[in-house]
Amino acid sequence: MFNPNEKIEPINVAEEVSRSFLDYSMSVIISRALPDARDGLQPSQRRILYAMHDLSLFPGRQHRKCAKICGDTSGNYHPHGEAVIYPTLVHMAQPWAMRERLVDGQGNFGSVEGDPPAAMRYTEARMTHLGAALMTDMDKDTVDFVPNYDETRTEPTVFPSAFPNLLVNGGTGIAVGMATNIPPHNLSEVIDGICAQIDDPDITLDELMKHVKGPDFPTGCAICGVSGIKQYLETGRGSMKVRGTAGIEELKGGREQIVITEIPYNVNRATLVERIASLVNEKVLTEISAVRDESDENTRVVIELKRDANPKVIIANLYKHTALETSFAVIMLAIDHGRPKLLSLKEANAAYIEHRREVILRRTRFELRKAEERAEALEGYLIALANLDEFLRIIRGSANRDEARVKLLAFEFTKRQVEQIGILIRNPARLTNGRYAFSEQQADEILNLRLYQLTGLERDKIDKEYKDLIKTIEDLRDILAKEQRVFTIIKKELREIREKYASPRLTEIVPDEA
Repeated sequence: MFNPNEKIEPINVAEEVSRSFLDYSMSVIISRALPDARDGLQPSQRRILYAMHDLSLFPGRQHRKCAKICGDTSGNYHPHGEAVIYPTLVHMAQPWAMRERLVDGQGNFGSVEGDPPAAMRYTEARMTHLGAALMTDMDKDTVDFVPNYDETRTEPTVFPSAFPNLLVNGGTGIAVGMATNIPPHNLSEVIDGICAQIDDPDITLDELMKHVKGPDFPTGCAICGVSGIKQYLETGRGSMKVRGTAGIEELKGGREQIVITEIPYNVNRATLVERIASLVNEKVLTEISAVRDESDENTRVVIELKRDANPKVIIANLYKHTALETSFAVIMLAIDHGRPKLLSLKEANAAYIEHRREVILRRTRFELRKAEERAEALEGYLIALANLDEFLRIIRGSANRDEARVKLLAFEFTKRQVEQIGILIRNPARLTNGRYAFSEQQADEILNLRLYQLTGLERDKIDKEYKDLIKTIEDLRDILAKEQRVFTIIKKELREIREKYASPRLTEIVPDEA
């Protein structure tokens, strides 16, 4: 039944479905599936880490139950239920899934064989050092905050990202009509490449590849050939042949066995062993007598051979018939300036450099504002201490705090008197008709002075702090005025991250035999 007072308008169903689907697809693309080019995080990952930030789950702190983390993420920032949040949290803690883990997990977080993690009520987590580094200086107005889904609090639109997480950890995501599949890279190599691009914005891809060799998978393995690597670094798309590592061990009696010590990225080890066993049963691999998985934390799959078997031929057949050799298709699609964009290596670096430049500028403005506010308070202290008897008379002669405040605000000094005290008048607008008057902040600070601050030692401390602040203010203004200093700071901070957390390359790049 329709209410006779309701206004009903006929619509074109095809147009309405088209518009609604477009809205839905853009929501999936922008707000769910694709990582941001600046911090390399999907919204669900960013919200989990921010919820951990709220809980102060920093490195060195106590782990907290994952159920608490997922509950806070769902209740405060990501209203899609803990059941979909927990797998994302688990992924960020798995050393075989992330080149540089962002979450430090405690408990059963699954295995490379595909075993599921324990329920969230049994596992605990906190951030790793690099996970926390993504949020360094977030409290210094370096990024924008927006209301959360129910507008009860705010959340960051992006992290300051002290290291280039997009390239270091890569990521996968399936949106509507598009997908992304970015391989992980070595932290040290990526940082060196970004620093080289800062020094020479016109750097060529060949010069960049002297630093960024190619993907660096957490499971090791080997990449055959550089043509696929160069293709995706140049265009954002490409395909590479990836092989596990298989060696030959000699046994007593002249027999040999093949030992697989590394498997390709995203290959399930248990499924690989099952595939080899089934090929033996199907008589495809006839020279294998037994297969067993002796893996612990490190991969060790042993393949026993018959007496006269040729191990090199068997290894070639394993590459041919199993996932011990696979291809990795790269699609470097990420959100750049609010839109999905296929990124080359240079474009990914440029997006990160621009982001860090903005972060450094915003942080410097914030620190300058705080330094100037503190300097203004210290100026009031120094003037008051230099005219202590007069100020004590004003305060003692006032009926209450408000009256004393009004009298202090009416107190004036000449420019010469102020400069004799040792105060640098940084803002000429503070002078009216050549006379200096207190600001409201200074008057409040003077009234808050404690008696111990009137001693000579405290006066010296205030004077020293003021002089140091003036130098700091000059330095911060110099940073804002000189673009080159901003880029120097970006490189310095990246190299500090590299020195602390970089690890040697795990993935070998070998010539393609085919």
